Amino acid sequence: MTTQDIPLVAPEGFSIPEFLVFSELERRGFQHNVDFSFQSRFFGGRLDKGGLVVDFTFANPPDLAINVQGVFYHYEQGIEQKASDILSAIQIAAQGITLIFIDDNHVLEDVQFYVGAALEYKDYSQAVRGFA
Repeated sequence: MTTQDIPLVAPEGFSIPEFLVFSELERRGFQHNVDFSFQSRFFGGRLDKGGLVVDFTFANPPDLAINVQGVFYHYEQGIEQKASDILSAIQIAAQGITLIFIDDNHVLEDVQFYVGAALEYKDYSQAVRGFA
């Protein structure tokens, strides 16, 4: 059996792409709960109307956040979800934070490149290409 034959399983609370981004941040020297947080609640989180949860927020730079976007859920489920994602980015921007989206297929393709780009405020997601 090779490592390619071993299925990748993310810890509870993570999707596989989220866990890959988390791991890449740690590989780059970021420390969880020091340099970045996972699943930060804004405006009451998912439990409050208008609230949201952002996958990754940073202490340094404090004006950056990253969301991992499932291509199926975020782009193929209709305009309502797309609009919700745009509104999330606007809500976060009003707090002085730039929300960068990373598509899950990009994470699986090359997590190092796309996390590096996100840390440089570059967004290659379908959200940006579809609405820019």
